[in-house]
Amino acid sequence: MTLKSTLRSALYDTEKLVQRVRFASMPAPESGWPTLLSISFPKSGTHLLDQILLGFSKVAPFSLRLHSFYAEYEGESGIKRAPEQAIDWLDSLRAKGGRDIASAHLFSRPEAVDRLIKPRFVPYFLFRDPRDVVVSHVFYVTDMEARHVHHDYYASLPDFDSRLKVSILGRLELDIEFPNIAERFAPYLGWLDHPEVMKIHFEDLVNDRAATLNRIIDHFLARVPLTTPRKTILDSLESSINPSKSPTFRSGKTGEWKKRFTSEHKKIFKDVAGDLLIRLGYEKDNNW
Repeated sequence: MTLKSTLRSALYDTEKLVQRVRFASMPAPESGWPTLLSISFPKSGTHLLDQILLGFSKVAPFSLRLHSFYAEYEGESGIKRAPEQAIDWLDSLRAKGGRDIASAHLFSRPEAVDRLIKPRFVPYFLFRDPRDVVVSHVFYVTDMEARHVHHDYYASLPDFDSRLKVSILGRLELDIEFPNIAERFAPYLGWLDHPEVMKIHFEDLVNDRAATLNRIIDHFLARVPLTTPRKTILDSLESSINPSKSPTFRSGKTGEWKKRFTSEHKKIFKDVAGDLLIRLGYEKDNNW
């Protein structure tokens, strides 16, 4: 462990202890304090949900910052992590005794599902219209993350349209995994099937924020029955949102794909991921 990580861990533990003292008079839930977990599909507003969940630290003894972040792929190499690494990470959270807030791009493997539907976790799953995801992906890989495994390739392409095709169709010629958008989403679909995991459309956080924040609170209170006034909790979550602190925040807009998709993009997207849009509730059929 480096000196930087050692100091960060010490600071985290100190802050967590201060939180525990601050809320010492608050009774713990019957099953103990859980871990709040933000699960998201990449480029779906991960940092926004993280900030919202951290807002609970203002009304209960949860951590003031994220405990950790887990991704199924290494960012710079694109190498897929072994399934055991995800399970080990989840088990490390369980071993902490709760009151942590963590974030992950996490596949819905049976072993992961089995852990997260138990009382030790309060999980949320955030996703976004996959058409906006691929648009966001182009900007992220090309302009925002020079260390990304696909950055040089995207930069070598002549224009946005050609890059967007790659984000839709993937790169099958590589040894590392980068399949089409539907196949990239497929490992996450299982989260939709479990009521213990709250499903959140990114678009609802942008266009109907108050109602969505109240749903987030309801999911939390079902596991952690606070007596704190709802308005206080709602204000805490709302005030925690700060787009300027998101290192990958670009516009936070919805429906931007409509400005970027050509007729060719629409056709190839329908071919590979039309069913996905229907499954996620973004379209009723392929007549869009």
